[in-house]
Amino acid sequence: MKILITGARGQLAREFIKELKKRDIEFVALSREELDIINFDKVYSTIKQISPDVVINCSAYNNVDGAETDFTKAYMVNALGVYNLAIACKELNAKLIHYSTDYVFDGTKQGLYNEEDQPNPLNQYAKSKLLGEELIRQVMEKDFLIFRVSWVYGEGTQNFIYKLTQWAKDKDVLTIAFNEVSVPTYTGFIVEKTLKALDKGLSGLYHLVPRGYTSRYEWAKLALRLLGINKVLIPVQKEIFNFLAKRPDFSAMSCAKIEKELGEAFAEWNEVCKNFVISREISV
Repeated sequence: MKILITGARGQLAREFIKELKKRDIEFVALSREELDIINFDKVYSTIKQISPDVVINCSAYNNVDGAETDFTKAYMVNALGVYNLAIACKELNAKLIHYSTDYVFDGTKQGLYNEEDQPNPLNQYAKSKLLGEELIRQVMEKDFLIFRVSWVYGEGTQNFIYKLTQWAKDKDVLTIAFNEVSVPTYTGFIVEKTLKALDKGLSGLYHLVPRGYTSRYEWAKLALRLLGINKVLIPVQKEIFNFLAKRPDFSAMSCAKIEKELGEAFAEWNEVCKNFVISREISV
């Protein structure tokens, strides 16, 4: 099996690269500079030349607030770029694996969101991600995997845990939102379950998160405790941060469908987070 990874410099792609090397799986990882998915001709010629069995799309525009003003770029990457990949993969017989977001939901459901729930995105970022999902399903019909993930963290600087450590260097008191609830998801968890789903030949849409859910505030409390950082945390409403993009209050997703397909019970989010923190040296 040969795998092509797009967006090679992102935290999820780096986790894939590390794991595929460990497993001695053949892969090619290309950065945005090497493969801009907005350019269809480049996408098609690259996939044709490399001839992968699987394309894992880690390219994304993830600036939630930035998408409110720079929505053209968000849609170009998250929708048009994904459309380009879908067309090329279908014509060249490659399976496409793509990642979406819990933000496709509006947060009004009383309980965990499942794959049958109707999306209703509140911001431009989420709308662009949902359009990307829809385009894949329209173009490919089958032989694709779309994983909705949430609050992704891992090695690197583009995640909540790293930001916490940086805020803690400058402040003794941290204000964290208590009314934003979802499921923190470690990149290593995503990679492990993605490869299992690939091995089992799964196709379709899945929510790929650990069990349980939490607020930003409770997640911050746990992370700082695990890191041995003693700071005062004050729970506040997310509205005081005046984000440009509206965010759902509750966007936690159920992992029941993929658990059943993979034949395993996932760990709770806090156990996954604990294992991540204690197994790595994080600069504080």
